[in-house]
Amino acid sequence: MIEKTEKEILKEIESGKYRNCYLIYNRKSTDEPNNQKNSIKFQKTENIKFAFNKKIPIAQIILIGFCTDGIISEKHSGSKEDETITFTKDGLVQYRVDRPKFLKLVEFLSRRLFKGVICLCWDRISRNKGDDTIVRKLMKSGVDIHFVYATYDKTSSGELHLDVDGMFAAHHSRVTSEKVKIATWMLRNKGVCTHKAPVGYLNEGTMEHKPFDPVRGLVVKQMFEKYVTGGWSLVDIACWANNQGFTTAPMRPRRTHEEILADEDDEDEKKEIEKISKPINANSIHRILINRFYTGRVLNSDGEWIASVSHKELVSDPIFAKVQLMLKKKNISRFYADKIDYPYRGIIRCGKCDRVYTPYKKKGIQYYETRCVNGCDNPTKNFNIAFLENKIGETILNLAFVDGEVEKFNATTQTDVAVFEQKRLEKIEQNERRKRKIREDLTYLRTNKLILLKSGVYSPEEFLGEENKLNSELTILQDAEQVSDATMHEVIKDITTLSELVKNGYEHYKNANSTEKEAIIRVIFSELSLSGNTLKYKCKNGFEALQSRFDAICGQGGS
Repeated sequence: MIEKTEKEILKEIESGKYRNCYLIYNRKSTDEPNNQKNSIKFQKTENIKFAFNKKIPIAQIILIGFCTDGIISEKHSGSKEDETITFTKDGLVQYRVDRPKFLKLVEFLSRRLFKGVICLCWDRISRNKGDDTIVRKLMKSGVDIHFVYATYDKTSSGELHLDVDGMFAAHHSRVTSEKVKIATWMLRNKGVCTHKAPVGYLNEGTMEHKPFDPVRGLVVKQMFEKYVTGGWSLVDIACWANNQGFTTAPMRPRRTHEEILADEDDEDEKKEIEKISKPINANSIHRILINRFYTGRVLNSDGEWIASVSHKELVSDPIFAKVQLMLKKKNISRFYADKIDYPYRGIIRCGKCDRVYTPYKKKGIQYYETRCVNGCDNPTKNFNIAFLENKIGETILNLAFVDGEVEKFNATTQTDVAVFEQKRLEKIEQNERRKRKIREDLTYLRTNKLILLKSGVYSPEEFLGEENKLNSELTILQDAEQVSDATMHEVIKDITTLSELVKNGYEHYKNANSTEKEAIIRVIFSELSLSGNTLKYKCKNGFEALQSRFDAICGQGGS
């Protein structure tokens, strides 16, 4: 008999050849490995027997990664579901189904390419609300789904029966997950190693006992002893360990995508998968040397290292501490150790995509260039240092008041002075009332401290917290009052003085070299960005009043 290719089988399915046939779906849950009902072999036997007794035709097709002779076997936890949902403009709600074979089955059934499916019971095909909704919609649309262990009538009683089974299936998954989490949490807090022990220890299938590896354990101990002498580098230790025949503990390789989609049969799972040991390298040595597990400790549920009851220390605490100190001393980055000290490095960015301009020299002239993101429409990708210094100089000069602007500024703010003073006085009055109330509360607390504690109104900690809270509020109000003592006239005077200082600073800027100019720029500006010929900027605290001009005083917001 000539075997058909996958393409030919899919073409037959699309043509409707198996429209009156059924598929069998088996799912082994990773939540309950010891449950007989969870066995693929048991499910397959029961489902085939049911199909034979009911004379239900099974599609005799083989699709690699999906089914064999119409039987789908999948190993996956039914309680897990993707929480991400997407809403389309057409009013559709989409979410991801994590079971690849189940998803393919649903696709075939929704297109009526098969008449239905047989599974053992409800909790084999669904254990979460998302998959539950899919299966129910298929049933309502006419897809014939048979359950070996249950029959659901197309009546209100049948719907109730289905609801109850679905509810208990979901509840069972939640309870199982909760039990596993609680048990793991309790074991970790007792010092039990709930995970696989690192190289140097043996994993014999029990969490309570992680004995030393008689071969690798001694080598791991010698790694710490050699490194603590200071004469061995990580690379040296890796070479020495490889010469000693040291390898990682044998591990089964991660399954490929094809292996994951292969039939999950009990007989297949019994086949021994070859374990692989890998040679050690410097990175592996580093991971070993920083692992506190070797000092006889494990992480508890709070992420703290506690004494282990599952294994004994391989390395003493003093040696481990010395190794950590030496690793920290040698952890020195040499990236750009000899970086050329170009002025304005990292100061200016692209005004469109925010990429930084990088300095470089060509024919003795310093330039700056940026590699903008794709689609950035900033035409200025490259400029020389003279262009940058002239632009910044113009910006500094524009910050200072020009002739006549001080008189205009004073005239504009005369009306605002009276308004500001009135608001300031009102604020001081409000603060005084609030301070008086806080002082009264503090006096009451201190006078009636004993009564309040004995009556249980406050615990000692709560009483102290309330007292500290009131003192803190009083301090804040006193600080605010001191700040408000500065009148608007003084603010205007300070801004005018600052303007004169900036104007004088510009004169120094013109005659300074590039390094001195950079120092001035870093004092005044917090951000600089260039877009075309326009230089955008943000001033540092203290210079913002000049940047915002009248808005800083009139309360209209700065640029």
